[in-house]
Amino acid sequence: MDAPRATTSAPVTTGAVDHGPEPATARETTMQAIVQDRYGGPDVLELREIDKPVPKDNEVLVRVHAAGLHRGDWHVMTGLPYLIRIVVPTLGLRKPKIPVLGMDVAGQVEAVGSNVTRFQPGDAVFGWCDGSFAEYACAGEDHFTPKPANLSFEQAAAVPISGFAALQGVRDQGEVQAGQKVLVIGAAGAVGSFGVQLAKAFGAEVTGVGSTTQVELVRSIGADDVIDYTREDVTDGARHWDVILDTAGRRPLSQLRRALTPKGTLVIVGGEGAGRWLGGFTRNLRAPLLSRFVGQRLRMLASKPRQEDLQTLRELIEAGKLTPLIARTYPLGEVPEAIRQLEAGHTRGKIVIAV
Repeated sequence: MDAPRATTSAPVTTGAVDHGPEPATARETTMQAIVQDRYGGPDVLELREIDKPVPKDNEVLVRVHAAGLHRGDWHVMTGLPYLIRIVVPTLGLRKPKIPVLGMDVAGQVEAVGSNVTRFQPGDAVFGWCDGSFAEYACAGEDHFTPKPANLSFEQAAAVPISGFAALQGVRDQGEVQAGQKVLVIGAAGAVGSFGVQLAKAFGAEVTGVGSTTQVELVRSIGADDVIDYTREDVTDGARHWDVILDTAGRRPLSQLRRALTPKGTLVIVGGEGAGRWLGGFTRNLRAPLLSRFVGQRLRMLASKPRQEDLQTLRELIEAGKLTPLIARTYPLGEVPEAIRQLEAGHTRGKIVIAV
């Protein structure tokens, strides 16, 4: 996420008639944003007035209407596990390099840099950026695409980061093909719910795993079968799947392998668990090493935001094959409480921040 910039930058196009220079009021050059000066829990977050960003030549300034909250935001807020402070360039070792939290964004174009050709003020867009928990956010032109007409801003904000993880997990790492049997663990979550729908869109037979209260929801998004993990152990070896997309982050590799076919593929999405240095990412690191010595393919997912994948997600949404699930919407000032709900787990779909 780009740090809030000073208010001197390259020329921008606003679409307004030039009536000559007018003095800017303080409110025109500042905005409300969720800011953190140090790593820690939700208490480190503060709603604060800061400088409004100004787009560079190739950037778009968006008036944020909604921003998605995902597990990565928690990692950025806490700086945990410590490993991410080393491998993620936008994080500092002792404190955040970029003070404004948030990555998913949906809103309307407010202004564009002089080299921007795809957008103009007033366009409804969605995509990713650094610092979306704010009234305005700035990012490169290639970080956005037109918002699907069949989604609200809140729904659109739930798509990008979780959608990238699900798409790249199912299509690129899982290489899901029509007719395969796919198991999605954490099927009611932000990534898992997209994973179920994407695997179905690719022609797979999909089994979702969730809690008792999530069974009907998972079935409603297209799962052919749903397993209640409180009543049945999916890794007991009684059933086998060609591809497993694990978004829950806790089962040992040995257990997950029991649920795979002999040549099956396991895709680990994220990692949660104890340990301040590596957290739950030890499975992610061990999987590709173990994969060299067994017949099954054990893969870790390190998803990346990509313009072409954003376009793919948009096309699937417009075709009615992908629908984001919203667990709950919070106003900007209640981001700390939204993160507490995320920490509690068992959310259905994505938590969204309305701005």
